[in-house]
Amino acid sequence: METAIAIKGLSKAYGSGTKALDGIDLDIYQSEIFALLGPNGAGKTTLIGIICGIVNASAGTIRVGDYDHIRDYRAARELIGLVPQELNTDAFESVLATVNFSRGLFGKPRDDALVERILRDLSLWDRRNSKIITLSGGMKRRVMIAKALSHEPRILFLDEPTAGVDVELRRDMWAMVRKLRAGGVTIVLTTHYIEEAEEMADRVGVINQGRIILVENKAELMSRLGQSQLLLQLDQALEALPEALSAWQLELRQGGVELAYSYDARSDASGVPGLLRKLDEMGLTVKNMQTKQSSLEDIFVSLVSAA
Repeated sequence: METAIAIKGLSKAYGSGTKALDGIDLDIYQSEIFALLGPNGAGKTTLIGIICGIVNASAGTIRVGDYDHIRDYRAARELIGLVPQELNTDAFESVLATVNFSRGLFGKPRDDALVERILRDLSLWDRRNSKIITLSGGMKRRVMIAKALSHEPRILFLDEPTAGVDVELRRDMWAMVRKLRAGGVTIVLTTHYIEEAEEMADRVGVINQGRIILVENKAELMSRLGQSQLLLQLDQALEALPEALSAWQLELRQGGVELAYSYDARSDASGVPGLLRKLDEMGLTVKNMQTKQSSLEDIFVSLVSAA
């Protein structure tokens, strides 16, 4: 795969001695949706800020496309669109003027048709002449996205783009993201809504305490680390797990009437048939059973906890 962003040995330390990033090596590929996950303070926003030229690195190199992000700053930055967490726009400008001005900052010629298409895709066209100050928080977030897209970037950073926004905006945004990716744009997403990353991402990176602890294809990650869980409802409560069931990793729940059994669904020897036979031999009747598959959030929590 062709690399959109190549990061080598990237570190950031502040004067106080706090190390926000510590030796980051990361390749992000063209036309993928890459989800960068991590707890608060893990270094996600600092990493994005350095790539976008907002924050200075202490060490390391970054290539954006064919350009060094310091030596070829203007060319590298022109490839990037950023939707930051903060809503920072001129409150007294109109939506249309704001987006046109953002395009002009990158030296792009006026393109009314392009701007109209972006505003229509984000349900902003009917508000194009409204001043930013009159818009709701969700509408202001749409304007931030329109600004980021106005100069036709090949790489789009979305830093917590759906924090505090309505369901309609999320739907519109993800539809646009899929359209952009289909057109060859690379998307880098940070989010606290891990179900969004699970739905949207091609690959997932997990950062914690300034270090990348994992980068993997999402489907492979969920297959490798995800577990299935079998929940068995018994017709009578158990005070404790019988010794005869010690061969299985079981957890007793719900006052003793539920058995939870975690297993690898990919394995031919899941242990489920043997467990059911053993319960029958012991005279324990199963009233109901259901299975549950680990989510990306479950995997994320376990990775961060173990780091």
